[in-house]
Amino acid sequence: MSEALDKDIFQKIRLLEIRTRGLVNNIFSGEYHSAFKGRGMEFAEVREYQFGDDVRTIDWNVSARSDDVFIKMFEEEREQSMMILFDGSGSGVFGTANQFKRDLAAEICATLAFSAIKNNDKVGLMIFTDVVEKFIPPRKGRSHVLRILRDIFHFRPRGKQTNIGGAVDLAARVLKRRSIVFLVSDLMGYQFEHSFRVMSRKHDFIAIHVSDPREFELPRVGLLELEDAETGEHYLVDTYDEQFRGSYARRMEQFLDYRRAQLQRMKIDMVSVSTAESYIKPLTAFFRRREKRH
Repeated sequence: MSEALDKDIFQKIRLLEIRTRGLVNNIFSGEYHSAFKGRGMEFAEVREYQFGDDVRTIDWNVSARSDDVFIKMFEEEREQSMMILFDGSGSGVFGTANQFKRDLAAEICATLAFSAIKNNDKVGLMIFTDVVEKFIPPRKGRSHVLRILRDIFHFRPRGKQTNIGGAVDLAARVLKRRSIVFLVSDLMGYQFEHSFRVMSRKHDFIAIHVSDPREFELPRVGLLELEDAETGEHYLVDTYDEQFRGSYARRMEQFLDYRRAQLQRMKIDMVSVSTAESYIKPLTAFFRRREKRH
């Protein structure tokens, strides 16, 4: 990779860190903490009883050895691991609004990762296409997150197609402790329902669906050559044909509705984001729904 390209990627990561740091400090760090509670409560210390304290927390052993009443203090056992499954297949290199789907996915990954380390959690990464192409085990720290972002931006896929189920299966096997798992993908794949069910039983599994407006509505520009980014196949379509454009839009909406219903049946959270809009609102809404539910 050329030195100029390295500098360009470094600059991208630096700007991304600056942009997401403000969001994490002001919004997402607290929302993340509330949405993903620790595994339980662990003993921290004892202190003297004060009026209004819950009598169930009195430490009778310590109190019996002194002239005062003491209560047990607990704190949340916070440390958790987050694994990000990043869809690096060819369909991510598409975008007709503000950015490519892959760039939006990278920014969301940065926000999630910085939110996790702000809460002293570990973060790992798996990049996949039709094979798993990169695996970074969960660790803590800013330098580790910067490495994750560097690998996302440096990534050049060997495979262009998508095997979501294969990546989810592998992640479910290698993660030994219960973890938070975010799948960041356009969900343009098939036959992964069993994999999702297994993952959701073992881990806290969330799907972030990344889309672009032109995937749901074709422009009215006459003859248009379309290329499937994953198979390389070319299609010539007449976008002046209102019936064709309407049929295309309906099929895409039906596909998205099917995905939502599919994940809802499995009780898996799905967050939908678009290259045409800020991801802050849907991600914040998801965190708040999680907090209320738990």
